[in-house]
Parts: sequence; C-alpha cells; structure tokens
Amino acid sequence: MARNFKDLSEQEILALAISSEETDARIYADFAAGLIADYPATAQIFKEMEAEEDEHRRELIEEYRRRFGEHIPLIRREDVNGFVHRKPVWMIRPLGIKTVRRQAEVMETETRRFYERAAGKVSDASTRKLLGDLAEAERKHVTLADNLQQEYLTPEVEAQEEKAHRRLFVLQIVQPGLAGLMDGSVSTLAPVFAAAFATHNSHAAFLVGLAASVGAGISMGFAEAASDDGSLTGRGKPLLRGVVCGLMTTAGGIGHTLPYLIPYFQTATAVAVVVVAIELLLISWIRKRYMDTPFLRAAFQVIVGGVLVFLVGIWIGSS
Repeated sequence: MARNFKDLSEQEILALAISSEETDARIYADFAAGLIADYPATAQIFKEMEAEEDEHRRELIEEYRRRFGEHIPLIRREDVNGFVHRKPVWMIRPLGIKTVRRQAEVMETETRRFYERAAGKVSDASTRKLLGDLAEAERKHVTLADNLQQEYLTPEVEAQEEKAHRRLFVLQIVQPGLAGLMDGSVSTLAPVFAAAFATHNSHAAFLVGLAASVGAGISMGFAEAASDDGSLTGRGKPLLRGVVCGLMTTAGGIGHTLPYLIPYFQTATAVAVVVVAIELLLISWIRKRYMDTPFLRAAFQVIVGGVLVFLVGIWIGSS
C-alpha cells in the first residue's frame, strides 16, 4: 500500500529522490535510443539530459552516504501517494518527436512542482532545504533542455527532423489509409451500382454496399497487417496499419452506400454519384498532398479507374 509523502522520514525522502533521478535518466536514455535513427539531433539532447540526471543522482548518493550510510532502501514513485508517475517508454512506441519532447517537459515541470508542494508540507528545516534544492535542480533541468535545444536544434536540423516526421507519418498512416480508401471507394462501386440497377431497390443496394464495404475493410485490414512487421521498412506497427487500412476501406465503400438509405431509387442513385465524385477528388487531393503526385495526374488516374468500375457495375446490373 502506498504511503503519504508527509509520513516519510528524511532518509526515505532522499532515497526516493535517488530512485526518481535514476528513473528519469533511464527514460531519457530510452528516448535517445528510440529517436537516434530518425531524429539524431533530438536524441543528442536526451543523451545530455540523461548525463545531467546521472550527475544529480551521484550527488544525492554522496549526500545520502554522508548522512545515513551505505544502504539505500528501494523507494519508488509508485510507493508514494501523489508522486509523479512516468508512462513506460515501451508503451508509447513508436516514439513521436513531438510526443517525446512534450513528455520530457512534463516530466521536469511536474517533478519540480511536486518537490515545491512537498517542501511546503513539512516542518523540519533540513527536509525543507532538501526539497527546495531538488526543486531548484529540476528547474535547472528545464533550462538545460532549452539551452540544448538551441544548441542542437538549428533551423536546418528542425527542418530535417520535420521532414523525417512527415515521412514516418506518410509511411505509417497515410499510405495504408490511402490504399484502403482507394480500394473501398473503387472496388465497391461495381457491386453497389450493379445491385442498384438490377433491382431498382434502394434497400437491396444498401445491403449489398454495406456487406461489400465491411467485407472489404476486414480483408484489406488483415492483408495490410500481414504484409510486413515494419521492422525493416519503417512502416510502423502492423496492427495500427491494419486498423487504419481496414477503417478507411470501409469508409470508402460506405460513402456511396449511405445514399441508398433514401427510399427513392433515382434520388438515391443521383446522390450516390455525387458522393463518388467527391470521394475520387478527395483521393486525388490526398495523393497530391502527401504522395507528391500532381493533382491533374492523380485525378486522371483515379477518376478513369473509378469511372470504368462504375460503368461495369451499371452494365452488369442492367443486363
């Protein structure tokens, strides 16, 4: 059961500070290791911050030895109510550059505030001084992070890291999502409009479109997740890619299926055709925005394919 901070002795407070500094140093080391391949400048910042945390830990250990001897009891953050908890780095992979920087800032700020609040709750003068010194150390850590960012993150480096971040976003999110959206929007055209023109019944067309969209989403999701584990291609976690691809595939088919909730066949078909046009233009814009494909070329490629599938569906349904 966790104890309250006010119930800790000075020895326990110092032991807690030592374990806290050690934990933060290891987190910064994990940040550096996780970022070194794609964000070397930011990784260097976290290496420097790790070294700074290690230095503070050594100073705290020396102080502990001077006052209490060699044995340092193991007191962790989770053993004390109200202490700042750190989310394990392995739970937030793959590491995002903005997420890591934000978490590092929160780490230092929250720890400093905790020490400052704790200093106001104890009456022993030496303990208050100790907590005040720890709060000041955390404040200096924030200053160090700012200085290191100015030293290592030049505008050129930031531009390179932003480019790397965009590349990872495209690989891990945009590509599987775009593949799913294209497949869902185009491949479901034929069965939806074939059913619509074969039956002239909006409800029947809706059921066929819904089944085709959900089925295609499940199929594409599993196919994307099984394509590779991302370890060599850098495409990220297969589960995430599969979910993104599956959801976007379903969304692409559902878009022109929903109009068939309208009971009047001709009205529903007219709305569905408009939705198809919007879907194809949206796909073309995404390809231009993230895949650097000229809009006219992307639109031509997507629209030609979509129109052919659309006509095939109408031809089959009318035959």
